Amino acid sequence: MSHSFSQGFFSKKFLQENIQNVQYENFPIASINELNPLWQKHPTLEGINVTIPYKKEIIPFIQYPSSVVEKIKACNCIRKFNNELYGYNTDVIGFEKSLILLLKPHHSTALILGTGGAAAAVEYVLQKLAISYQLVSRSNQEATSIFNAPIINYTALNEEMIQQHTLIINTSPIGMYPNVKDAPAIPYESIGTNHYLYDLVYNPEITLFLEKGKQKGAAIKNGLDMLHIQAEESWAIWNSVSPIQQ
Repeated sequence: MSHSFSQGFFSKKFLQENIQNVQYENFPIASINELNPLWQKHPTLEGINVTIPYKKEIIPFIQYPSSVVEKIKACNCIRKFNNELYGYNTDVIGFEKSLILLLKPHHSTALILGTGGAAAAVEYVLQKLAISYQLVSRSNQEATSIFNAPIINYTALNEEMIQQHTLIINTSPIGMYPNVKDAPAIPYESIGTNHYLYDLVYNPEITLFLEKGKQKGAAIKNGLDMLHIQAEESWAIWNSVSPIQQ
């Protein structure tokens, strides 16, 4: 979750709910090994959001991962309860609720660009929605799929592949500010009006990936409302009387 977005969102929440003597802070860390010292340094810290690149690396530190986290091996929200850590993945519900707003019946075959923690959440949702998919990786020899889906290299993408996969989801940070002139290396000339391009990146509002799709008449959507949904889910997790079962 964006540092700037999260701090502003939750600070506003505290004001709206008249919750005092609490705050949401950003804690940039150089490696996952700084996690335990972070809890020790801030004993009143009750929960955290986890961002790239630590969504997978944080798993060994969690005593109680949710069933979703256990399945996709990625966590982006933690709640401390009785000095033990409960791990959740709000990417899943955020992506699903956001994706379906423009989803049509013919968007039945997808390409997932990227193979990180966010891609695992996307896989989980596509499995749930019965949408077949392949993952696309720049280094597919090291890439993995939580459901053993096919993994191909960007160099394998051709006109036929793009035409067959009418849903294309970018889970990578390519095109994110400040690198706004970058876009995933796919044959955009093969995209048409039946396509739906979804980018988990939301800054800029329209990435070059989405702009190229828009120029071809495709439906496009960024990850901003997914971000808002994730934030609301984190709020619910942190404010429940006892740990939520996910």
